[in-house]
Amino acid sequence: MKTNVGGIDKVLRIIAGVILIALAATGTIGLWGWIGIVPLLTGLFNFCPLYSVLGIKTCKVT
Repeated sequence: MKTNVGGIDKVLRIIAGVILIALAATGTIGLWGWIGIVPLLTGLFNFCPLYSVLGIKTCKVT
């Protein structure tokens, strides 16, 4: 797995994931809110499988 998520993209994914999970856990939104696990994990691991398929990279080249 090569890193393909970086910077602001990473931060936004983590924030969006935490918000969706919190809203689902409190019952504010339906069960679909648990999909927030996906952006949370992709942000934490700096890797997005869809980015790999599409050839997108938002991290700095090292």
